[in-house]
Amino acid sequence: MKLSIKFATTLLLLCAVVISRAADKPAPALPRSAPEAQGVSSAGVLAFIEAADQIDAMNSFMLVRHGRVVAEGWWTPYDALSNHELYSLSKSFTSTAVGLAVGEGKLSVDDEVLKFFPEDAPAEPSTNLKAMRVRDLLSMSAGHQDETSSAADKISAKSFLAHPVPHLPGTHFKYNTPATFMQSAIVQKLTGQSVLDYLRPRLFEPLGIEHPVWNANFQGISLGGYGLRVRTEDIAKFGQLYLQKGKWQGRQLIPASWIEAATARQVSNGSNPKSDWNQGYGYQFWRCRHNAYRGDGAFGQYCIVVPEQDAVIAITSGVKDMQAVMNLIWDILLPALQPRRLPADSLNRKMLETKLAHLTVRTPEGNASSSLAARVQGKKFAFPENDQKLESIALTTDASGGLAITLKSSAAESRFACGHHEWKKGRGAFGTYRDEPVAASAAWTSDDTCVVKLCAYETPFYATLKLRFDGDQVFFDSEQNVGFGSTKRPQLVGQVK
Repeated sequence: MKLSIKFATTLLLLCAVVISRAADKPAPALPRSAPEAQGVSSAGVLAFIEAADQIDAMNSFMLVRHGRVVAEGWWTPYDALSNHELYSLSKSFTSTAVGLAVGEGKLSVDDEVLKFFPEDAPAEPSTNLKAMRVRDLLSMSAGHQDETSSAADKISAKSFLAHPVPHLPGTHFKYNTPATFMQSAIVQKLTGQSVLDYLRPRLFEPLGIEHPVWNANFQGISLGGYGLRVRTEDIAKFGQLYLQKGKWQGRQLIPASWIEAATARQVSNGSNPKSDWNQGYGYQFWRCRHNAYRGDGAFGQYCIVVPEQDAVIAITSGVKDMQAVMNLIWDILLPALQPRRLPADSLNRKMLETKLAHLTVRTPEGNASSSLAARVQGKKFAFPENDQKLESIALTTDASGGLAITLKSSAAESRFACGHHEWKKGRGAFGTYRDEPVAASAAWTSDDTCVVKLCAYETPFYATLKLRFDGDQVFFDSEQNVGFGSTKRPQLVGQVK
């Protein structure tokens, strides 16, 4: 029986709608597998997690073998659905945007940097500045002896080009975040789109990276060298894409030639065989020991690709010693990866799954209340003018009867409900962040002392606040786990207002 023309047309239109909707649907999560099915020892991964857990600064971990996630975990209050600040791991994404633009014929790595910004060039550019090429930006060999400011309110093409270039570009390795900003600025100049928007249809959407956030400078240019936030699995997908030479679900998203160049040793950066920061540098990727490569960011944001093991390791953390984490990977995790499928190990697999499901950032130890608590709760303690810009602090109770803390600074007032031996999530100001997801936990360590821990769980940072009450005064100490400067603040003394 023949179909009518009208019915056939309707059917074709319906098929087109289905296909269109399928194309718009985000890429699925990476497939999951039992570790042993992919040649990974559950016991070995468990040993790695237990060692990493002792650091008390881990945020998340994901291991991908043969394209399948075999282990994953988040230290509460960190979670699978929240983005995480990548810091300099952002650089590898910016480099990818440059590679895509090169693949589209918009520029060459041999292009001189000045040609893109004639309006921002110094009146009399130096010989070395004239010689600076895009490849020098990519390989951290722009010729600078030191960095100009990379702060969002200061960095621009003009400030970068005004900075002295004492070395011949290509001859002197100097880690240089403003050089990555320049890559972002070049892509935006050529495409009319920020790196964030340029990467959406070319990288983020095909990989199912749904909610990337990237801070911009005062001109609306993505910062490039830092400022990107994505999820842990997004980091793993990015690494897997590179492991697969730029191919994803049958599509060549990134030219394979770019992957080869970006992850190869383009410049030398040291000679210490035991340092993963001395194995050479590519195009915004570090070479590692064991013939691996990685993107990484301050305080331990890692995307590690180990081609010889067909493996990707994604880690977010707030560590002071990034090499220590790399050492754990090579010393404990790497031996857990075997060349062939392993026999099922239900006992160790169950122990691993249990451990991964109960990871947590440590909460303050102590009691839920004290004999002094009722006398100080509800009182506001004010501080004299100070460098921390903290104006007052108060302990109160939240809707469930638990402890809450209110911190008022010159910029904002934030109130956080605190869990006891658990984390309660909220939002508020944290350091330089003005509206940030923050989890809180508190305990009375003695009758007169309350310790509050605040964790900005889309960043590597947590702060430990110690409040010791004495009559109408409070002695306030605060310390952050990591930071770009001093992590311990001077003690403040507040008075009941």
